[in-house]
Amino acid sequence: MKKIALLLPLALVAACGEEPAPEPTPTEVATPEPVSTLPAPDQDLFKTTFAETCEGAEPVNQAVCRRAMGAETVACEFGLGEDEYLRHKATLAVNEDKTGWMLADAEALCAEHGAHHLDS
Repeated sequence: MKKIALLLPLALVAACGEEPAPEPTPTEVATPEPVSTLPAPDQDLFKTTFAETCEGAEPVNQAVCRRAMGAETVACEFGLGEDEYLRHKATLAVNEDKTGWMLADAEALCAEHGAHHLDS
């Protein structure tokens, strides 16, 4: 009987110490920035874009395109036909559906090089 009398207070103390654990506070998960899946603006991309946009112009011989960090446009210098020098300048911009590059101010650029601008 003495054993039961000693165990009863211990059981009560043990039961009192069991409080429910506090609910974990939800942590905000930062949504990742959308990753641009546009192709890198290189010589081949510029050659193709120029040829498709300015139909009838001399083909691009050489091109160098540079994009500043975070910029939405790309500055390109290029040479046409047999010209080895980068005498001409153009700007590439993201197209309306954000899936590729297009020539900014294509009408003026194509007119400058004697080509017909395609509305694509």
